[in-house]
Amino acid sequence: MNLPEVIQDLVKTQNNFDSAAYANCFSETAVVFDEGKTHKGRKEIEHWIADANERYKAVMKPLSFEEKEKEMILKAEVSGNFDGGSIVLSYHLEIADQMIQSLKITG
Repeated sequence: MNLPEVIQDLVKTQNNFDSAAYANCFSETAVVFDEGKTHKGRKEIEHWIADANERYKAVMKPLSFEEKEKEMILKAEVSGNFDGGSIVLSYHLEIADQMIQSLKITG
């Protein structure tokens, strides 16, 4: 699967539980939508992923990748400390200048 470099970095940093490096995949003004909450800016994103890493210890295994006009969609199997142990999630990404501008995670 041919993923853009920033998405490869996102997966790698998630699987290494490196919250700071994960947040650095995003622009300073990026927005993340996850579990009904919005996280704005790199600092909030770093706090969000650090908390998620602590709670879930989730790792990602990319399953498919699709590029549409305005967004890219990565489907990944996510395994960790949560009910069921694994789930397939869709990561809806907007990327500009090799940085993630927005991420919406859906089940």
